[in-house]
Amino acid sequence: VQLQASGGGLAQAGGSLRLSCVVSGFSLDRYAIGWFRQAPGKEREGVTCITGTGASTYYADSVKGRFAIPRDIAKNTMYLQMNSLKPEDTAVYYCASYISTSFYRQMPKYWGRGTLVTVSS
Repeated sequence: VQLQASGGGLAQAGGSLRLSCVVSGFSLDRYAIGWFRQAPGKEREGVTCITGTGASTYYADSVKGRFAIPRDIAKNTMYLQMNSLKPEDTAVYYCASYISTSFYRQMPKYWGRGTLVTVSS
């Protein structure tokens, strides 16, 4: 299993960025998958997750209404669409997959390398 994240960079507050995570080793509609982030000096936190079926999602309160987690099953690629960015969104973002269809009370099994997002004020 491999997860390859990309798309990080510099954005201004109020702007948008889209991260991509290409997955190999399993089909996206089989396992839950999500995005996590770690800001400087802080612990890693969950940002958003989606079940394998796509029926359920989770969003951290800090990103609700601003971030989305679309998937392209044909391309086996997950995205993190980030809108209305804030300086506090600055962090290294990681995509991660579970080994169950649900993320409820589960921990990710596989992690991709992080991609840095910097939001300037």
